Amino acid sequence: MTGPSKAAADSDLKDLPRVSTGSDGLDDILGGGFDANRMYLYEGRPGTGKTTIALQFLLRGVRDGERVLYISLSETKRELTVVGQRHGWSLEGVDIFELVPPETTLDPERELTVFHPAEMELNETTNLVFKEVERINPTRVVLDSLSELRLLAQNPLRYRRQVLALKHFFTTRNCTVVLLDDLSSSQDDLQLHSIAHGVVMLEQLALDYGAERRRLRVIKMRGIKFRGGFHDFIIDRGGLKIFPRLVAAEHHRSFLGEFTTSGNTELDQLLGGGLERGTNALLIGAAGVGKSSVALTYAISAAQRGEHAVFFAFDEGRGTVEARARTLGLGLEQHLESGKIRFQQIDPAELSPGEFAANVRASVERDNARIVIIDSLNGYLNAMPDERFLILQMHELLSYLAQQGVLTILILAQHGLVGPTDTNLDISYLSDAVLMLRYFELGGTVRRALSVVKKRSGNHEHTIREFRLTHSGIKLGPPLKDFSGIFTGTPRYTGPAVSSEGTAE
Repeated sequence: MTGPSKAAADSDLKDLPRVSTGSDGLDDILGGGFDANRMYLYEGRPGTGKTTIALQFLLRGVRDGERVLYISLSETKRELTVVGQRHGWSLEGVDIFELVPPETTLDPERELTVFHPAEMELNETTNLVFKEVERINPTRVVLDSLSELRLLAQNPLRYRRQVLALKHFFTTRNCTVVLLDDLSSSQDDLQLHSIAHGVVMLEQLALDYGAERRRLRVIKMRGIKFRGGFHDFIIDRGGLKIFPRLVAAEHHRSFLGEFTTSGNTELDQLLGGGLERGTNALLIGAAGVGKSSVALTYAISAAQRGEHAVFFAFDEGRGTVEARARTLGLGLEQHLESGKIRFQQIDPAELSPGEFAANVRASVERDNARIVIIDSLNGYLNAMPDERFLILQMHELLSYLAQQGVLTILILAQHGLVGPTDTNLDISYLSDAVLMLRYFELGGTVRRALSVVKKRSGNHEHTIREFRLTHSGIKLGPPLKDFSGIFTGTPRYTGPAVSSEGTAE
């Protein structure tokens, strides 16, 4: 199509009204929701949340003052009412037309609008649906589920003709229709995919340990640009909470890349003035060497400047972190109470990567967090259902935080305490700065060393400094010029003899 006719067609597409799906997350994935007066398909095995998100679609119509209809071939009105109550919903305003006999079928006072689909021909069933739609005249319809129609049809050709008849009927009614299919009769019904204007697949994954994970994917959406790939979601009181896959390129914010200081003069000097906003720093070292303490120093310094920081803890509880801060003389508790620092403990067995990314986004966009600390990447790795994608997801998250002008501090624990150390995760190439923390032995005592081994955004010291965790915070000493091999795990002292008190003789 060329010339004015094509331009007119494009204009008509732009003018098509959008209809909210009832889920903010799905609306975001679809760029605003469904096109009005079209037929869509939600498919997934039992337990994936199809009925819940379908009710959200209808309840949104009720809030907007629309007439809505739920046609049920598999669940009773009582069952749907219980689902609504569990989510804190009232289904008042939702017309429910059931084609299954509830327990009260024999009640002579009950209105005789209940039928058993197995005892009727398919044509009769669809005719009953047509009559009810004509009587109610809704703008939103849910048909649950197509598996019953497929069983009644008995052969694919007849089934396809009936679904097409439904589609043609609804196109004359000016209503948006959502069909539900539980995939109990067919693994992959491509006939439905070709008929529906859009297809959304819902999945439930059982992991070897921890809670199940749920995710959805938009398979098809005619005329609508959508965000592809899998999107994590949970079923909570109030419905499905969908966490759209994070795409860093969609989020930009203007900011100044000034230094973010730690409040420790020696540490800032080692870093060439501090860490810049919009960058990330990786603190890597053995367990207990002081990585979290260094990160806390940055969070408390930000709070003292009036900024907001958030600390995501995968490995430790709040009590442990607060106790460490008290030992170091850091005023963490007062900033937690004031809200300048938010501490969130993460259970890796219960959290999906999409939900974590949504939590980080909320901290930045809602709470205006300027420093985000992830402690640790080892715990984040355990939260992943498939660790092959950890680097990709982390890259997207770090790119997003960088474009928001946030300083991100990542903590990675290495295997082993002394001697050679290693990690099964190499994320150093994604990091703008890498701080290496190591143990070393001197005069029969265990000591700590700190060095900046990488910093993309500017100059830094190339020395290795001793640092101590004291009652008044972190203290950095002068460069360890009399040692070699500290980072190899087998340091060798080449300076003057050392007394038992640890001073040079």
